[in-house]
Amino acid sequence: MTTETSTEANPIDERKLNDLVGTSLVDLGATVHAALAVIGDELGLYAALDEAGPVTSAELAAETGTAERYVREWLRSQAAGGYVTYDPEADRYRLTPEQAYVLADEESPVFMPGAFQLVASAAKVGPELREAFKTGEGIGWHEHDEDVFHGTERFFGPSYGAYLIDWIESLDGTDAALRAGGRIVDVGCGHGAPTIRMAEAYPESTVVGVDYHEASIAVARERAETAGVADRVEFEVATARGYDGTDYDLVTMFNCFHDMGDPVGVAAHVRETLADDGAWMIVEPYAEDRVEDNLTPFGRLAYSISTVACTPNSLSQDVGYGLGAQAGEERPREVVTEAGFTRFRRAAETKTSLVFEARP
Repeated sequence: MTTETSTEANPIDERKLNDLVGTSLVDLGATVHAALAVIGDELGLYAALDEAGPVTSAELAAETGTAERYVREWLRSQAAGGYVTYDPEADRYRLTPEQAYVLADEESPVFMPGAFQLVASAAKVGPELREAFKTGEGIGWHEHDEDVFHGTERFFGPSYGAYLIDWIESLDGTDAALRAGGRIVDVGCGHGAPTIRMAEAYPESTVVGVDYHEASIAVARERAETAGVADRVEFEVATARGYDGTDYDLVTMFNCFHDMGDPVGVAAHVRETLADDGAWMIVEPYAEDRVEDNLTPFGRLAYSISTVACTPNSLSQDVGYGLGAQAGEERPREVVTEAGFTRFRRAAETKTSLVFEARP
């Protein structure tokens, strides 16, 4: 694309202009693609494609009970995006092992359809969000579409299954204490994916999951029954500043501390409920401390979700601190230290997560 558009005072750099237009086209395609990825997940197209091997659009439609003409167009869009592999000579489509690991394996720590479900559903608060931009008011987590909660579980759950015990082992002495029989409270547990994982890994310990969202707690109890750990994990409706119990050996918060309206007050309550030698494990989205170092593809995703869900949730609560999903390490350290904790360190990290350990 070329253009002569410019003004003497503000000349336009053709290369930068073309680059930005190209980026916009990529984003437009990605926006529509996200909706189609949700459809592919919900209709079982990815799973059937993985199981059936190279197939024609007609064969995939027959396998999934869908209309061939829609499936044909869907397959072509997926192939154009690199999500499906196309063989032009045979006119057949398949998933490579890598594509299947990302799109069809729900136990994979990089399973992405749940993330598409989360993002597509979170966008449904568009009208409320536009109003919030004008008023500065918040939007509570409970005000989102139900698919936001299910998408969050499906997106984060597999990574908790893959990394959670390693993260706990990175805390000083905590793993041994829990294996001997300790007390755990998982704050902001949602549907209970990490709570249940800890109950499975530490059968001698008592585990409590708390969340202020009553509907999520109901689902968490169902998940515990299905997993066969309902006899050793308890779920309660409570806030992060008001949950019960004391002398916990481990308090956990998974990707929710930045959502708290009053993180200093929450941290103070954690300190009150923690055993003298207990640990608080805070898992947050990976971020650097400086804004300019977060201007990356992952940073864009995290800042965008934070704009739609995390920051509005914080602003809907008392204090309305608005920590944000790209807070880095120093801001949480300041909050936790202000609440009276004397030790704070980065215990572990992945490409998408920071794991902090705080102690009294």
